[in-house]
Amino acid sequence: MRVLLVEDEEHLAERVAGRLRRDAIAVDVAYDGTGALAKLESRDYDVVVLDRELPGVHGDEVCRWMVERRLPSRVLMLTASGSVAERVGGLALGADDCLPKPFEYAELLARVLALGRRVHPALPPVIEHSGLVLDTARRQATRHGRLLPLTRKELAVLEVLLGASGIAVSHDDLVERVWEERTSYRTNAIRITISKLRAKLGAPPVIDTVPGLGYRIAQDPRAGQVR
Repeated sequence: MRVLLVEDEEHLAERVAGRLRRDAIAVDVAYDGTGALAKLESRDYDVVVLDRELPGVHGDEVCRWMVERRLPSRVLMLTASGSVAERVGGLALGADDCLPKPFEYAELLARVLALGRRVHPALPPVIEHSGLVLDTARRQATRHGRLLPLTRKELAVLEVLLGASGIAVSHDDLVERVWEERTSYRTNAIRITISKLRAKLGAPPVIDTVPGLGYRIAQDPRAGQVR
């Protein structure tokens, strides 16, 4: 999932972005409305966490701009007040959800994930493939009963590949879904992550390289069971 966080309080923005990244969400950050519009024009986002009270271009104007262009991104608007009138006002502009400040990170994360599921069909809570079991709710994976010590990025890559149901996922798609824009040498980062993930998954191989296309989950006639 790729998220755009628009928040003019830089310390808060970096703190929240850092925690989202630790939860395997690719996050770009804008500190004002002008920066948000520039990023929205150049990249697609699953969810936009939008502070309403922004300097320069107001958060309301950013939301209206997105609605006018029918962007598929879901909007979680952050409001300075928890009043009903404030929340209703944000929803009336086209926001999908509103969260008053200050907020608990756990609630923000839950709302971001819920909005993300509206953009991409939700994966089943548990996916099984070739002895591999991915628990998307607990954010953990096992193979042949052994808990795998996967990093957040490795879990995110595995989830994207399993969610593609055997269709090849390109480097660009992995970058869009897993890595944030500030990551340097992202193609090399993908190769390193795939290599480490393969080593941790063990045999038989779970991830195939598709020359010229990217990566996909290896075909297994006994696998792909979902519960």
